[in-house]
Amino acid sequence: MGRGGVSSGVHISTFLKMVVTPSRRMGVFENRVLRRIFGHKRDEVTGEWRKLHNEELNDLYCSPTIVQVLKSRRMRWVGHVARMGERRGVYRVLVGKLEGKRPLGRPRRRWEENIKMDLQEWEVGVWAG
Repeated sequence: MGRGGVSSGVHISTFLKMVVTPSRRMGVFENRVLRRIFGHKRDEVTGEWRKLHNEELNDLYCSPTIVQVLKSRRMRWVGHVARMGERRGVYRVLVGKLEGKRPLGRPRRRWEENIKMDLQEWEVGVWAG
């Protein structure tokens, strides 16, 4: 074993791929709920019951995923706050910078970084906040 409990034979890029993001967790949870709602499917070839594949779930449930809904609502809220005046408290919290030191370790992803990532994903202009 190397330092930090990670074997020295494991490359850092493969280790980082194992880290699961919160949006991925929400997608997994959503698929689990949809599988529970729609149940199993009988295979045409073997006649055995099997779980639905992700593509089959997406075909059955045509609504946007929970991650898409959360991103769109976050962007709608940011647009609403961005149009507020500078004297409003919510606006100052959104565009303000905190004072003091950050804790040790990897920095947690901030709200502003999530907004920038959503804008890049949707190919919208740069956030100036």
